[in-house]
Amino acid sequence: MHTPIKFSRRSFMVMPLAFAACKPSAEVFEISGLTMGTSYNIVAVDKGSNVARADLQAAIDTALTEVNGQMSNWDSGSEISRFNAVQTGDAFEMSGPLGHVMQAAADVNLRSEGRFDTTMGPLIELWGFGAPGERSMPADVEIERALAASGHDNTLSVGETSLSKVRGDAQVYLAAIGKGYGADRVATALESLGISDYMVEIGGDLYASGRNPSGQPWQIGIEKPDSLTRGVLDVVGISGVGLASSGDYRNYFERDGKRFSHVIDPATGRPIEHHTAAATVIAENGMMADAWATAMLTLGRERGLEIAEAHDIAVVFIERDHAAGEGQFKTHASSRFGAMTA
Repeated sequence: MHTPIKFSRRSFMVMPLAFAACKPSAEVFEISGLTMGTSYNIVAVDKGSNVARADLQAAIDTALTEVNGQMSNWDSGSEISRFNAVQTGDAFEMSGPLGHVMQAAADVNLRSEGRFDTTMGPLIELWGFGAPGERSMPADVEIERALAASGHDNTLSVGETSLSKVRGDAQVYLAAIGKGYGADRVATALESLGISDYMVEIGGDLYASGRNPSGQPWQIGIEKPDSLTRGVLDVVGISGVGLASSGDYRNYFERDGKRFSHVIDPATGRPIEHHTAAATVIAENGMMADAWATAMLTLGRERGLEIAEAHDIAVVFIERDHAAGEGQFKTHASSRFGAMTA
């Protein structure tokens, strides 16, 4: 069996900002932990359901355990790992949740002109971004070989309830959509307990509902894409939506004065070369925000905005402004993003 690699395009996270003291009638639960190879942070406001913290934690644990059992590339017994171990083109019957995620992945792949792709493992490994260690400069022939082993169209057939391999060596990695889906699943678990005001964040992907403890939409800080300062570039208030950000500035290497990002373009098999440093997406749920943030960063601002306008996607791009000086940035938002954050 192919050894699962641990990677993520999430290179910075959105930050729930501090809020004023909550109203006396509400109890605020703050719960954190580890899951999916990263951390999670949950703030839940109980306005009268009288939920016990232990019950809240149990519901969260159950939801995350189920998602890991279906989507985790770090669990050799998970559903997606069992699919990756198959070496034939036989149909693999998916559970409802995995089918839901794979259908979404195929949809974003199509609408993003292939820039969102769950089969990029061979290329990410080739460039040395799959695990800690020495980065590599692959030869053109190696890139072509890895490209042939990647790509939804090249390697997978996604049905409504089944998944099959066009190539026996195809591998699916869900790091760029699974955490957002995990946030959605935890949100559902909280609502089943009567909690309607909450924020769930997993590895930088989040879903928020209702109001924060001070009665406002959840105030989310978008980090400045600078690995040294890590300041807040902007703040958005959200409720009833998912939000995810993707950046290129923490995981990279340099050779001969040129910077090579960990964000690999599925069309070329090489790191992206445009000036977009980060992209933040607001979507109907965490899963779609997660996937589109990856796609938009890979596309870059120019083509990304065209696709965003065509598909009514809420995205803001952060670009390096070299003309203004080192460490300076400028933003470009889609019409939908502007309307949602006005």
